Amino acid sequence: MAEREDLKNLSLLGKPETRLPSCPEEAQLEVFPNQRPGRKYWITLNCPEFSSLCPVTGQPDSARILIRYVPGETCVETKSLKFYLASFRNQPAFNEEIVNRILDDLVRIMKPQELVVRGEFAPRGGIQLTTEATYPEPS
Repeated sequence: MAEREDLKNLSLLGKPETRLPSCPEEAQLEVFPNQRPGRKYWITLNCPEFSSLCPVTGQPDSARILIRYVPGETCVETKSLKFYLASFRNQPAFNEEIVNRILDDLVRIMKPQELVVRGEFAPRGGIQLTTEATYPEPS
């Protein structure tokens, strides 16, 4: 298969890198050109094994993170997304903040037409929390 020039700047895809970033600030989300920029289509990414830390108790939180978006000029590269999401593993943050941070970071790097990030967190203390953030924000 011929090499695509538009993919040469990706630093993780196709490389043997296995060291996960220690925090979201260290992670590097990467994008590649959307091959159908004029078409409205949805991409759904499912991360059923997301984990982070409660900022008050230090106890682990686990969640299913769903990311759905209509790409603009670029799409998120999934290996970089996997590393980015794994970087929250030792990150103390409230569930609501995590979902909004993921949305903000993806909007910044991709500039999608539409984006929905949904975090379905495992029950803690008998309550299951789900947070959903959207872009653009409804008017």
